[in-house]
Amino acid sequence: MRLCAVVAPAAAHSPAAPSPSRRASSCLARRPAHQPRRQNLPIPTPLVKKAVISTRREQVLSRASTMDTDSALLRVYDGSQLSPKELQDLTARPRIDFSNILDQVSPICDAVRERGDEAVKEFTAKFDRVEMQSVVHKIEDLPEPELPEESTKAFDTAFNNIHAFHTAQLTAPMSVETMPGVTCRRISRPIGAVGVYVPGGTAVLPSSALMLAVPAGIAGCKTIVLATPPRPDGSITPEVLYCAKKAGVTHILAAGGAQAVAAMAWGTQSCPKVDKILGPGNQYVTAAKMLLTNSEAMIAIDMPAGPSEVLVVADAGAPPAHVAADLLSQAEHGPDSQVVLVALPGVDLDAVEAEVQRQCDELPRGETARLALTHSYVIKVESKEAALTYSNMYAPEHLILNTEDAEEWLDDIESAGSVFLGRYTPESMGDYASGTNHVLPTYGYARMYSGVSLDSFQKKITVQNLTQEGLMNLGPAVAHMAAVEGLDAHRRAVTLRMGLES
Repeated sequence: MRLCAVVAPAAAHSPAAPSPSRRASSCLARRPAHQPRRQNLPIPTPLVKKAVISTRREQVLSRASTMDTDSALLRVYDGSQLSPKELQDLTARPRIDFSNILDQVSPICDAVRERGDEAVKEFTAKFDRVEMQSVVHKIEDLPEPELPEESTKAFDTAFNNIHAFHTAQLTAPMSVETMPGVTCRRISRPIGAVGVYVPGGTAVLPSSALMLAVPAGIAGCKTIVLATPPRPDGSITPEVLYCAKKAGVTHILAAGGAQAVAAMAWGTQSCPKVDKILGPGNQYVTAAKMLLTNSEAMIAIDMPAGPSEVLVVADAGAPPAHVAADLLSQAEHGPDSQVVLVALPGVDLDAVEAEVQRQCDELPRGETARLALTHSYVIKVESKEAALTYSNMYAPEHLILNTEDAEEWLDDIESAGSVFLGRYTPESMGDYASGTNHVLPTYGYARMYSGVSLDSFQKKITVQNLTQEGLMNLGPAVAHMAAVEGLDAHRRAVTLRMGLES
């Protein structure tokens, strides 16, 4: 979840994401300001021109059918009629060229590097329409937010499950005697300072605060800076603040967009410099992360980010209402999201289409979901093997296996951000509170990236220790290899200790 283009300003394609205009008690009192509506825009990662992708996919799109009505929302392909090349082309996500976005983001990052807090305030006033007296606050200086008991219970449940799952990822130091007298170890150490980005926008995302800050705390990160756009009155969304306090965040940066990423990367008068930045955001946030990880700021980032997506595999026993709900739960994220249904024999696609239509009409974000469905599709397959082949080729962020024997599929899943098994496991559970992390690779990057985990906040350090016996056992091989490579100082560092030369 949430590696999506979470809102950019509608009017001027601003390089910063304005904050949501929700009413709530103020924890950082600031002057109210008008807040324009947000518009989701796609995040292209990697940088590929839209024309390249569109031309390739259009040749396959022409092979699709619909549900025998002009009003159908689902485009349907018969997988048995598509060549391997056409199937591969179908996996391409909608993308745009955002090289111009880098041109907008670069001067923002430079300004924050040069002028620090002053620049952050300036860009927050320009893009978020909020005047801030200060942008960074120590978490203990902020009052406890007032929330309904139902909200705190829900967040506490999510916290407990996320904490339990990520605590279980702690590993003991590893030690191996590779040969007599030669011991090799691997130890874990926390990354000292991390920045976690929690978007604002059309949806408030306190769940992202938990998903990022909880494992950071378990890992032992001493400094955890949470950046999130301020509300129109300059305050922090109470739900986000509650989760930040509970999860152990040390600083709140009340800013969004590229200026927030730059503040964490470079450090400012009030914002600690961090070593790694994690979390979702719009295309300006993504561009800033990519730009700064290749700069003198020397920061790491979590992974490439793109719009949210889900691939649902359904068999004849999957209730159409459940299938439709799972598709729409991702489609409502934004018009750039993509949802895919892989339908096994016996799936009533007419019933699924009817449910998609009905539920879409009832959703507050129904129009957003409809836009996402314009570049989403159904692919019919004849067998479990064909479904697995396409799923692994697509490498989805979320993979739902709504099949009778879902557990038996797991060994054959090669590429997916997170997998949801069986009739009773909607993707929403992982998005919020099952315990797994919802910050996941999208755009096919699940082929080579993992989602955020405890490891994302740790460094692995290797250690070796040789006794005199170990030196004598291993030394001849090392001295010979150094000689082969022509590195005589390496060789002498061994042979001198062995007493073979002086």
